[in-house]
Parts: sequence; C-alpha cells; structure tokens
Amino acid sequence: MPLSADEPGAPCWLSLAVRDLGAAEEFYGAVLGWTFRHGPLGQGFSVAERNGVPVAGIGEVAEQMAVPVAWTSFWAVADADAAVARIQERGGTVGVGPVAYPPRGRAALATDVEGAAFGVWEGRISSRWRLGEYHAPVWLELHTRNAFDAAVFYGGVLEWIDDGGDRPQRFEVAYEDEQVVLRRHGEALARLNSGPVEAASSQPQLRPRWLVHFRVPDLAQATAGVLAHGGSLVPEADQGWRAPTGQRATVRDPQGGLFTLDEVPGA
Repeated sequence: MPLSADEPGAPCWLSLAVRDLGAAEEFYGAVLGWTFRHGPLGQGFSVAERNGVPVAGIGEVAEQMAVPVAWTSFWAVADADAAVARIQERGGTVGVGPVAYPPRGRAALATDVEGAAFGVWEGRISSRWRLGEYHAPVWLELHTRNAFDAAVFYGGVLEWIDDGGDRPQRFEVAYEDEQVVLRRHGEALARLNSGPVEAASSQPQLRPRWLVHFRVPDLAQATAGVLAHGGSLVPEADQGWRAPTGQRATVRDPQGGLFTLDEVPGA
C-alpha cells in the first residue's frame, strides 16, 4: 500500500537551501539528471523532478536566512504549532517558525537533542512524491550518537506510535541489524544509526545529521560527474558507520551541500 506523503509522522519532502539557484540546478541536473520547474513559491525556488516525478525543492535562501547550504528532510505533522511544542518539550531547538507558505502550508526548522537538523510541515504536498528504501529515488538515514534515544525523541515529536485508543498503529518502529528502522506497510522509510559523531565539530559531515541518499545506477559514473562539475568526495563521512548492502559515497556539491549516492542497478 503506498504511503501518502502528507500522512502525519511520515517524511514528506526534501529541501535544499542554496546561495545560487542556477548553479545548483546546473550541478544536480548534470549529476543526477534532474529537470526543474518553478513552483508556487516564486522565482527563487524550483522543484527538481526525475522522469516527471518530484524529487526535492531547491530554494535560494541560504544567505537570506543565514543558514548553511544543506539538505533538510521535512516530516508531515497535523499541527505545526503542536509539533513545535513537542520538539521543545523533548529538548530540541526550534530555529525558524512555524512560518506560513501560502497557499500550501506552514513549516518550522528545528534540531534534535544531538543537533541534527530537520523540518516539520503542516499542509499539502505533492501526491506523487515518494520516499522509501527500495522503491523510491531517495531515502533517509540519521547518523546520531544513540539511535534508541533518537527514536524516542522523533517518535514523540512525530507521533509514530499512537498513544492508547483502538486505532491501528500507523508506523512500525523496530530494531534491525543494530539500527532502528521506521517502516510503513513493510517499506523502510528511514533508518536511525548509532555511531561516532562530534556535536561540536567544525566539519558538518562529522556532526549528527540526517543523511539524504539518492540512488544512481552507476556509482563510479555518478561520482565522476560530481567531480567534473565542481563537487567533491567526502570519504570520512562514512567511516565507522554500518553501511547498507551495496556501494555508496558521500559527496559535497560545489556550494557545500552534503548528500550520499547509493548504487542501485536500474535506478
């Protein structure tokens, strides 16, 4: 059964804050084969698509909002104000919002207890956007000090487990292969992974963070494209972590955004 992208508790969108939208479109178009269209938020924002299906949003907002160039995962919530309150109650920090983005919804940016950044979104999202470990072009993995503590935090903020009542559980949260895995209808949506992190590090690849994984059919070709178009490889970002089956590489785009390429034949 497919997962609705705006179902509360589910990952619902990816966003990249950049300094130069045109340069970002040129890089990701060349490396990942994306095309771009302007969305309802204006000329400073575009929606990246692969084969006509939305993948992510890119906004020229890094300088305006005084934030680093970075990928952010957004999670659907029924009420952004209530979600912000839950974040603060559990020791997280809310940096921005909730902010209205007419006509679609409201968003807030936050960090969890360890400092990993994420967003919450109340409102409409593309019904065609999909995330999953095997059947979508993108999936998420949290690198944090303690996956169990993180699962308690996010489970409470995003209400993964219904608190009492007769309603069926909307998500499954399980310990698998030394990781905490979030599933819906059997599909893995995100993995929470314990490992070596440095909260105070000046290098973002070593700090607690949500990794954004994009699938590519040929990893060598994709990483060559990253280098050819001004990006770089970040091998230290993967050291000490239990990698899933297959080959992957963490890379940095020319403006500093970190993401991970996973080799999946036929992707």
